Amino acid sequence: MRRRTLLLTGVAGGLTAAGSRSASAAPRHRVLHVRPGGSVQAAVDAVDGPGWTVVVHPGTYREVVSVPAGKEGLTLRGATRDPRDAVIVFGNANGTPRPDGSGTYGTAGSATFTSAAPGLTVRDLTLANDWLRADHPDITGTQAVAAYTYGDRTRFENVRLLAHQDTLFVETGALDTFDRQYFRHCYIEGDVDFVFGRATAVFEQCHFRTLARDVDFTPKGMVFAPSTARANPYGILAVRCRITSGAEDAAYKLARPWVPSYETTAWPSLVVRETRIGPGIDAVAPYTNMREAHPWQSMRFAEYRNTGPGAAVHVPDNRPRLSVAQARSHTRETYLGDWRPYA
Repeated sequence: MRRRTLLLTGVAGGLTAAGSRSASAAPRHRVLHVRPGGSVQAAVDAVDGPGWTVVVHPGTYREVVSVPAGKEGLTLRGATRDPRDAVIVFGNANGTPRPDGSGTYGTAGSATFTSAAPGLTVRDLTLANDWLRADHPDITGTQAVAAYTYGDRTRFENVRLLAHQDTLFVETGALDTFDRQYFRHCYIEGDVDFVFGRATAVFEQCHFRTLARDVDFTPKGMVFAPSTARANPYGILAVRCRITSGAEDAAYKLARPWVPSYETTAWPSLVVRETRIGPGIDAVAPYTNMREAHPWQSMRFAEYRNTGPGAAVHVPDNRPRLSVAQARSHTRETYLGDWRPYA
């Protein structure tokens, strides 16, 4: 129940002050405003070309939002600079039955926010999935995604992403495309594989937080689960970030490789560099396998100049590290190429 308390605290005032107006347009400036009582999805649907901005005013919007590929260049942002003020939240999981009886949602279908649009920018918002395992002991598909993104040049800045398992799905539109995604000053929390997918995804100055779990096994989860295509030289890069934990020391792994059954040639890639790793990460054995057929040692996992107790090198073979020369090939510039969202 902690998630629901967190989401509703601090936004009730915004709901009262903002009134109940729905989406309204200002065509000259190509801006749509959404206020409590309105719908973010309705505003997205109203966008009729590239370059629009949807401004979400303080409040909690309990809905599923999907941005189709045709909404290129869309900006979705909170009306204030505090991402806690505007919250988009829903509560579907992989195993949640669809209302029409056609089966369950699946992992991707569980997402509160989905975007296939190239050139998307999301700023100053909270995107959350508040589905809880404890409330649904009958459901075994417990992946519950907050954001599922698969468009080239996707940018998130000052966004909070909240869920438990599979919080952020950084994907590509096809197996042979290498969509680029950039996250800056974001807060991302979860427990199992909560940053995962095959996109080329750069995280700069982001905060990853592992959650407390009332279970009697370890590891209790993993931060990253990349599924990078073999042909893609760049997977997930975390640079100048920090990793903290609400769980006990060494309860979590830094990563495990995901080789999907539908893409068995995947060669997961993850580089974590110049990042402070707290004691919640197992420093002795920071990586683990998802399947024994795909050992993490055969993947493209590496670290560079990390600090903190979770980054201590106890068993050198368990912590692959980049040389100075190798590190020059693992920067935001090399990963993102001619796209410079950080400029």
